[in-house]
Amino acid sequence: MIREALQKDISIMEKSSPVDLVTETDQKVEQLIISSIKEKYPTHSFIGEESVAAGAPSVLTDDPTWIIDPIDGTTNFVHRFPFVSVSIGFTVKKVIEFGIVYSCIEDKMYTARKGKGAFCNGVPIKVSGQEDITKSLVLTEMGFKKDPEHFKISMTNINTILAIPVHGIRSPGSAAVNMCLVACGAADAYYHMGIHCWDMAGGAAIVTEAGGVIMDISGGPFDLMSRRLITASSRAIAERIVQEITEFPCGRDDTEG
Repeated sequence: MIREALQKDISIMEKSSPVDLVTETDQKVEQLIISSIKEKYPTHSFIGEESVAAGAPSVLTDDPTWIIDPIDGTTNFVHRFPFVSVSIGFTVKKVIEFGIVYSCIEDKMYTARKGKGAFCNGVPIKVSGQEDITKSLVLTEMGFKKDPEHFKISMTNINTILAIPVHGIRSPGSAAVNMCLVACGAADAYYHMGIHCWDMAGGAAIVTEAGGVIMDISGGPFDLMSRRLITASSRAIAERIVQEITEFPCGRDDTEG
């Protein structure tokens, strides 16, 4: 559906700001995924990006829960920039049991199940294992922020990381793809503040099962509803990023709206 839509005119709408975009394809893909799963698992719960935008609750319970981002990288999709993914994570008792990320244009299907390893198109993947941040390629995302101070902190963090120095910083535009790039060893770390549980759930399973480290920006345990994370090829790199960057408040998915 997404690949077909890329061949046609894309109808674009705005959500919370002029750069927070949604398309008819986002909504159709989410409806398709949820309706298909409900046929087989009618008692399961769902947290979907477009459902939440339409007013559905974003609360993670102990129930079996599917956490869905129908198009992670909507701005990329609108511009036909080639990092667009579908992300699905599945939790039971608030623990991620498996994750799926499909990078549509690349035709790469990343999968992981707790304790069973991580795969790309069926081939096992693993993180780079890099422990020296000066030899690392780091991922993050940059863009418009309503609060000028948050924007300033984001830009300062990028400057701080570059000045360590590192090999470089990249911004592919899809949180789920970013996590998969760390999982397969193409990048060594990814940090982000201000994303959502549906951006992180699928990729969190994949990077963990690929041998990576995932933690909160503060250095504490990863919290799926916290809207922030660091993933890395090693604890040494993750902890160095914790030391270098400055936090800003970004709320929680389970207390907003």
